[in-house]
Amino acid sequence: MKCTQIAVMLMVLGGVAVAQGPPQDANRKVEHGGIFVPGWKGVVDDLSAKRGETIENSRLAMDGKNLHVTTGPATTYWNVSDPAKGDYTVSATFREPHYMNLNDHPHPYGIVIGANDMGTENQSFLYCAAYGSGKFIVRGMGPGPFQMNGRTGQENEAVHKAAGKDAEVVQQISMQVKGDTVSCSINGTQVWSASKTDVMASGKLKSTDGAYGIRSAHNTEVEVIDLKLSK
Repeated sequence: MKCTQIAVMLMVLGGVAVAQGPPQDANRKVEHGGIFVPGWKGVVDDLSAKRGETIENSRLAMDGKNLHVTTGPATTYWNVSDPAKGDYTVSATFREPHYMNLNDHPHPYGIVIGANDMGTENQSFLYCAAYGSGKFIVRGMGPGPFQMNGRTGQENEAVHKAAGKDAEVVQQISMQVKGDTVSCSINGTQVWSASKTDVMASGKLKSTDGAYGIRSAHNTEVEVIDLKLSK
């Protein structure tokens, strides 16, 4: 009898925990989707692809001198013509003009490095992304997903917080490879670092050499300003 009561209580508590977690809003399909920037390619995450979603469900275009990203499914974009090798820094400013305007909870966006075999079943890349809630994540694909700073990411005072829904929030994000160290800085503060050995372990990056680009979670709209590779 006691075992039955405990089992029921665990089921109820489990249901409450699930109910209190952030809801998973469905991926939007962006109008006039596709890639409209020469020299760039993109790919949606495997789960979205298995549901029949494609790169046409998100949009990458120029807005003056800046890149403008609007996602349905989570999407990774990379520059095919200018690979990063050796020691380098990739940086950009990400402006979310209307925080959470396409979703009901915070979603991240950021810099991609070490992208190899992209768009294939063997793709690998690493990214550092910020949320307008003050949190950041460092994750990648190798080709399965892996996490470098925990399952839920980390809070950091350097990450800017939006004043509220539909408010503007801006993050300057950079990823650097220098010697044996890979790091991420947000708004001028280094928030994470690891050795190449850590990021190139089994099931992670093939190499820190590779294409660079940007990644945006599902249902986000962000302007990418002054994306550049420095060596």
